[in-house]
Amino acid sequence: MQFRKLGRTGLEVSAIGLGTEHLNGQPRETVVSVIHEAIERGVNYFDLVFSFPGYLDDLRAAFQGHREHVFLTGHLGSTERNGQYFKTRSLKTCERFFLGFLSRLGTDRVDVLFLHNFNSVKDYDNVMRPGGLIDLACRLRKEGKARCIGISAHNTAVVTKAVESERIDVVMFPINLLGNAMPGRKELLNLCARQGVGLVAMKPFGGGKLLQARGTFRVPKYQTGGESFKTRITSEITPAQCLSYTLAQVGVSTTVPGVKNTAELAAALHTLEATEVEQDFSSLVASFRYTEGECVYCNHCLPCPAVIDIGQINRLVDAAQWGISKELQMAYNALPMKASACTECGACMERCPFGVDAIAKMRQAVEWFE
Repeated sequence: MQFRKLGRTGLEVSAIGLGTEHLNGQPRETVVSVIHEAIERGVNYFDLVFSFPGYLDDLRAAFQGHREHVFLTGHLGSTERNGQYFKTRSLKTCERFFLGFLSRLGTDRVDVLFLHNFNSVKDYDNVMRPGGLIDLACRLRKEGKARCIGISAHNTAVVTKAVESERIDVVMFPINLLGNAMPGRKELLNLCARQGVGLVAMKPFGGGKLLQARGTFRVPKYQTGGESFKTRITSEITPAQCLSYTLAQVGVSTTVPGVKNTAELAAALHTLEATEVEQDFSSLVASFRYTEGECVYCNHCLPCPAVIDIGQINRLVDAAQWGISKELQMAYNALPMKASACTECGACMERCPFGVDAIAKMRQAVEWFE
């Protein structure tokens, strides 16, 4: 394992950390085996994003006896309602869920407390005002319940303001091949490096999309902010290429790929021992431009009034562009709520940080799978 400084925090984190989102809902033995294998391989940075009781109970079992050897994060504003992820800016609700998070996890602190999921400057400004969520985060840090304060966001303008405020120690931001030409990204990464702000790269696989690309990969106009283009992917894109690209970017301290089993963990960690040929992503960079409007299956669009798993349906629709296999149809059939339940209320599109036309995706799912 390689280790890097997490900005000015004083923490030395593994270059490859671990996102735990995809462990939610997995059998406890799977969760424990993945976490234990990761720790044995040198992973010491784990991003914990949800507040679901079962998710936290499984992670508590996994980290038992290992807490002092790892760095854990929490997300102030990530809560749940009726069993679904729910983002809130209510100070009272945020504090209640965070204290419950610590209790359920069996720890007295997190190492990084993230202000959770910002998509607009207006939302950021509201949280950073006197009496806003930033003050709650600072109080929790003063009480010893957090070592440092971070922010997770998908918007370069938001992150730029956060870094320039000098009140944020760590930034979590998507860095992957799909966003290679994202306007302002290069400047942002350099700003983080200059300011000594730790940079955590999330979504290194683009929500898994990069690992699924085959043949002609079309990026339409609404996704690029410019002209539509097609790129030819002639061979498999591997986890090693994706992670090598992400770790090569300026200022990146660690990246947090999501995995759901030990096989996927092994594929990610293979990056560190891969040959130069296996790590080489140079032939891919020119193929990708900024893809705003592309779903990365983060489920920030939830909760859905119809209890639809929007991210999973979007994933199936995107995968079906290369043909509807038996496995895809079976995965869709197994969903407890189908796309046809969509009322087209638009709430998901208002919350989406990437400008995804979720309603169009639901219509496409109905046409293809139902």
